[in-house]
Order: sequence, then structure tokens, then C-alpha cells
Amino acid sequence: MVKGGKPVMLVGIDDSDHSYYALEWTLKHFFAPGQPQQYHLVLLTSKPPASAVIGIAGLGTAELLPTLELDLKRGAARVIEKAKETCSQVIDASYEVLEGDARNILCEAVERHHADMLVVGSHGYGAWKRAVLGSVSDYCSHHAHCTVMIVKRPKHNTHS
Repeated sequence: MVKGGKPVMLVGIDDSDHSYYALEWTLKHFFAPGQPQQYHLVLLTSKPPASAVIGIAGLGTAELLPTLELDLKRGAARVIEKAKETCSQVIDASYEVLEGDARNILCEAVERHHADMLVVGSHGYGAWKRAVLGSVSDYCSHHAHCTVMIVKRPKHNTHS
């Protein structure tokens, strides 16, 4: 608990529709306008290091690192700005950009903030993509030391 003894709700965000849906769902259910705010809201996005994005690309990539680093910083700043706009009615909120793998960053932030709840969106990957790409929500549900809420976008039936 921080910020006047309120429990902490941490929301992991990235630049995906799934992430913004999870944030909007959280605001609707826990931070409705006119209702007392029970939580201190922490919004967190992770930025991969430029060297991890380039990987082992070979000669000539060193010149790309500063440009890529700037691009990654700008992308993270856009995510936070959109989150701030979305959370304009939330009185007690803070925002963070941390460098590293989202799975580790979120679990470490849970510990650092003594979070009571972690909210993440689900990309809806099937078993194969989840195995290959890794699932942030799956990892956090097994490793975060708090309640983890995975918010999934509803599937809309397009049939008449």
C-alpha cells in the first residue's frame, strides 16, 4: 500500500488494442466517475532495449542503435500519453516506462509497489503462438505475487 494507505492496482499497457481495452475495462469497473477511488492506479509500459530488438543482425547495426533507441522511447511515450488521456478522470494515478522484458518488468513492479492487483490484457493467442512468442499474461499469472486479472476482449458474433 502507498499513497495514503490505498491498495495499489498496477495495469500493464502496451500499444495494442487488447491493452487499451483492458485499461478501459478497469476504469469502468474500478474507477467510475463520481465513485470513491479505492486504489492508487499505476500504469506501466515496458520498452525493450534497442540491442534486444536488433539482436544479432551483423555488421552495420551499431549505427542503427541510437535511431532505434529514440524510436522505442517515442513509442513508449505515446503509450503513456494515450493512457494519461484515457485516465483523465482518475485522481490518484502514476505512470512509468521501464526498460526490459514486459513479463519481468511487471512482476518486479508488483513487488516494488506492493501491488494488490495486476491487470493485463490478453492478446488471445492460441497455444502455438503463446508457446513461440510467450504470453505476458500467462507468465504474470504464475509469477506475480498478487491477484492477476487478465482482461479479454469479447468475441463478437458477426453472423446474422
